[in-house]
Amino acid sequence: MPLIKSVKSLQSYISLILKVIMLGFMINNTALGANYPNLTTEQEQWLGEQIFNNECARQVNCLTSWNANENFPSLGIGHFIWYQKNQNEIFEESFPELIRYFEEQNIKIPLWIIQSDYDSPWQNRDEFLADFSNRELSELRLLLTETFTQQTSFIINRFESALGKMQILLTEEQYSKTEEKFYSIANAHPPYGMYALIDYVNFKGEGISRNEQYEGQGWGLLQVLANIPENSENILQDFVSSAKAILQKRVDNAPPQRNEEQWLPGWFKRLDTYLPSQSAANL
Repeated sequence: MPLIKSVKSLQSYISLILKVIMLGFMINNTALGANYPNLTTEQEQWLGEQIFNNECARQVNCLTSWNANENFPSLGIGHFIWYQKNQNEIFEESFPELIRYFEEQNIKIPLWIIQSDYDSPWQNRDEFLADFSNRELSELRLLLTETFTQQTSFIINRFESALGKMQILLTEEQYSKTEEKFYSIANAHPPYGMYALIDYVNFKGEGISRNEQYEGQGWGLLQVLANIPENSENILQDFVSSAKAILQKRVDNAPPQRNEEQWLPGWFKRLDTYLPSQSAANL
């Protein structure tokens, strides 16, 4: 990856990236359907900026990350998880799916990824960090820098399929209540409702995997929606409150060695950005 030599050029580079993100949102917004609000160009731009900022604080090097106390790298604007061969974890792996999505879009994939059979080649975080400036990770960062539009499309596609995935697990009555809450949130204070749903699915998943649970309790969108009171008078505030309660339960139930308490303040801060009163200055 070429070195960005000044603050001014870095700002221009970030601005270009955000414009590319926005193109992805504008293209895909037409497919969201009549039950979703129509977003203005300014609102679409804000949405793209929030997702990139939440995961990477708009830092290009963050596109290839391996967090401390985790057993896997997190990649791209959505921090997609990538596992080694035969690695068993409770969290849903998403990076190989992203790579296959790239291939469907006729994007050239580095040969070493294909030769690895789409498995992560790094055995641990120290090895990953030692390779950070070497060929493979440099090529990967370049790929992820050049595919912001496709990554955004991938994130939106996952969001669009979330409700259908939930329906499979629910009774007709449960699904009816879930669907009503889902669309109420989507249409709350545009663009905040759409941002809340899209970001949370990317952030903590749909909540349909039996593996993504501690003590039999999940923490995805399904669990958050189920925890929202019926006939809510402030659906977006109740969504945030419900998400905080669900994530608090996750931390309480997590294995002590994972030390998930350290993440909770950041998670809560992220959830607060879903509320107009907390982040109106960003619009």
